[in-house]
Amino acid sequence: MSSFIIYKNTKINFKDFGKGKVIVLLHGFLENSTMWASLIPILSKGHRIITIDLLGHGKTECMGYVHSMELMAETVNAVLKHLKIRRSILIGHSMGGYVALAYCELYPDTVKGICLMNSTALADSEARKKNRDRAIKAVKQNHKSFIKLSISNLFRPKNRNRFANEIKMVKQEALNTPLQGIIAALEGMKIRQDREAILHFGPFKKMMIISKKDPVLDFDTTIKQTLNTEVDVVELPDGHMSHIENKELLSYSIASFIEKEGI
Repeated sequence: MSSFIIYKNTKINFKDFGKGKVIVLLHGFLENSTMWASLIPILSKGHRIITIDLLGHGKTECMGYVHSMELMAETVNAVLKHLKIRRSILIGHSMGGYVALAYCELYPDTVKGICLMNSTALADSEARKKNRDRAIKAVKQNHKSFIKLSISNLFRPKNRNRFANEIKMVKQEALNTPLQGIIAALEGMKIRQDREAILHFGPFKKMMIISKKDPVLDFDTTIKQTLNTEVDVVELPDGHMSHIENKELLSYSIASFIEKEGI
């Protein structure tokens, strides 16, 4: 059932399913909590699932003109405090992974495990920051065109026809994202910190789901972050949208991680 809290005069939307070990699902840029619809029936068997619309996405309002990953993490914490949840496992897709890492840095004692799904602990490179600035200009000129092109480019090229219906649905959801929310998220991602140290020293279980043909994140660069760490690595064959392109493998991997001893 959909609910909300007011945090810093801003409406934060969330959903709460099931009972048991708490799993917090954090969506990516231009997405919202509906992206988890196919996974929730699998993950909610014996677990409590919390989905949260991050700032400026879904039914959650904007909070200013820069939504830093730390600010988004604070809103996640506000929801969990409201629900009286002391410890949880965080699963973040893309931008949701950046938020999960910021949360781990701010509230390490409340984290039982973290799964970065098509995400990275690295900060933006200078080239990537310039791409963010170009994206912001494109959004201001025509945000609908920006959204439609951006969503298609998240999929492995050979999958774009195969998942045409799914891509259409993702675009429809993304088009509901307000202009301010898009720009504030781009500004926030651009200034995020490098958090590789969490992969090495975070006192909780960690997993990274990395796609070999991800158009957004370079496979070799991403996997290098896991060297000399205790991070469990899952390699998937397709693109950035693994919850669509590799749903079965992803579901199995996440379910196995959640049941891992010590979590």
